[in-house]
Amino acid sequence: MFRRRARADREFREAQRDALLLMQAQEPLPFDTVQAEAPASAGSGSEAVVPDFPPADLRAPSRQDVEGMMMRWMQPLVIDGEVHACPTCGAYRDWIVFNMRDDSVWLRCRAGHQVQEPRLDTAWYNRNSGPVDRWHPTLEDGLRHLGH
Repeated sequence: MFRRRARADREFREAQRDALLLMQAQEPLPFDTVQAEAPASAGSGSEAVVPDFPPADLRAPSRQDVEGMMMRWMQPLVIDGEVHACPTCGAYRDWIVFNMRDDSVWLRCRAGHQVQEPRLDTAWYNRNSGPVDRWHPTLEDGLRHLGH
């Protein structure tokens, strides 16, 4: 009796799975309907309307749209086991770290001296930076936001 019940349950689950797969195969996906509507409306002379998702005010700029990214580094910056100091003024903490579009990393001390640091790269920046909280139209706006 137990074997008949187990077999009936297994057959029922298989029938459910087959029905679900058949139903999913017959239902078009949302992006298929948008693509299917575009040629039909293009033939009638009107422009195809594609949903704007996400809205423009929620989209972040792409990597090609920005000159670079910056973050504040308050503690001493240790590179290859040694504390990095500004070559001009000797400051060793409170840096602004820039990751530029060409994958170079630049450091700026509190006094405004900037130097490229070849031992740091974009991978290091990505590991140590947090999420982007703001986009700034100018460098001065970004520095003011970070307290420099």
